[in-house]
Amino acid sequence: MKKVWIIVFGLSYLGLSAQKKWSLRECVDYAVEHNLQVIQNQYSKQIQDSNLKIAKNQYLPSVSGSMSNSVSFGQTSFGTGSLRNDRFSNSANLGADILLYNNGRLEKTIRKTQFDVEASQYDVETIKNDISLQIAQQYLTTLLNREIVKISESAVENAQKQYDRAKITTQVGTTAQTILAEAEAALAREKQNLKTAEINVGRSLFAMAQLLQLPDYKDFDVEYVEVPDQLQPQLKSVDEVLTTAFENQPQVKAAESRINSAIAQTEVSKTAFWPTLTGSVGIGSFYNNLLTTNTTGIDSAGNLVLERNLFGQYKDNFGQQASISLNVPIFNKGITKLQVEQSKINESVAKITLEQQKQTVRQNVQKAQFDVDANYETFLSAVETEKSTKLALEFADKSYTAGRTTIYDVNVARNNYANAQGSVAQAKYNYLFSLKLLNFYAGIPLAL
Repeated sequence: MKKVWIIVFGLSYLGLSAQKKWSLRECVDYAVEHNLQVIQNQYSKQIQDSNLKIAKNQYLPSVSGSMSNSVSFGQTSFGTGSLRNDRFSNSANLGADILLYNNGRLEKTIRKTQFDVEASQYDVETIKNDISLQIAQQYLTTLLNREIVKISESAVENAQKQYDRAKITTQVGTTAQTILAEAEAALAREKQNLKTAEINVGRSLFAMAQLLQLPDYKDFDVEYVEVPDQLQPQLKSVDEVLTTAFENQPQVKAAESRINSAIAQTEVSKTAFWPTLTGSVGIGSFYNNLLTTNTTGIDSAGNLVLERNLFGQYKDNFGQQASISLNVPIFNKGITKLQVEQSKINESVAKITLEQQKQTVRQNVQKAQFDVDANYETFLSAVETEKSTKLALEFADKSYTAGRTTIYDVNVARNNYANAQGSVAQAKYNYLFSLKLLNFYAGIPLAL
């Protein structure tokens, strides 16, 4: 029995998981966390973080150690004859070098790298914003398609009622067979429109799943959000939005950081004109078998047998050294001067890039403001058209019931009303997205 309950609860959990509906906030959060382009830019930012650590570590001394061994065997010339000369030597050294002065090169390099880190972080934020806007637009498209499905369902329901009524009147002989045929054709058309609307919902959900880069799109669904029919106009001016956008938009902030980085790089390049003062210290010792003085006896040829005392020599030969070196640049083929000129050119390029980013933001804000105004007027006009076509449909239906109009007039009126409803929905969601986009540039987070 216990196993049965486990299976039941497991199936229930799977059912709940499959029925999960994503909110706009969940879609945006998931996209900015898992999108491959975002992850790629985050790796670029990590590289800049490592570069900053490297720049800061340049203040530390460079410490290195070395050890060498050499052996030689054979005869060596000595006057008119030769002697046996076997040698073995060993040495060990430990040294440290540190930069004492170069006109602040290390500090300027750190400052330049910090600006690079800032720019890379703003690049990540820019990608996140772009993806968030795409998600918001596709989310609203899905909601629009679902509203069109509701409109189509209502049209099918009305067409079904008309068909049922025409079938009864045709059977009793009060209307011609052509009336029933037209009612049946109208019902078929509305069912086709409904099927098309349902497919569009699936297509928009598929596009959303693609934006989220989900491995499985079949069970993906979004929450239903009730969008009010009464929409308020945008009150903020373009200048107010632009002021906020220039202060907060990451692409603008990234361009500003890159200007500072280019200026700092110019200062770094100029340090090559200045002398470099370096300090070094070191310790070391060595061993050579020819320097051993302790004897352990005499061999068969009458030669002294010397003791090869490695640690004794290391103690006797231990030494220390310290030095300061000054390197004064005199002529390096004009390379430093050219590098400074290149850095100044990069400053100009960075400043132009900033103006381009501001121009792009300005154009986007102006377009969003224009779309807000235009879409709001379109929405108001569509609402009035919907009211008039609804009234026309009611009159046409009553006239048809009274026998004063034909079924063709009713179908035309119903099609006009359905088109008007679709236009209202389209205008409403177009206005809503343009308003959300303008609010986004004004520093208001995306939300429904």
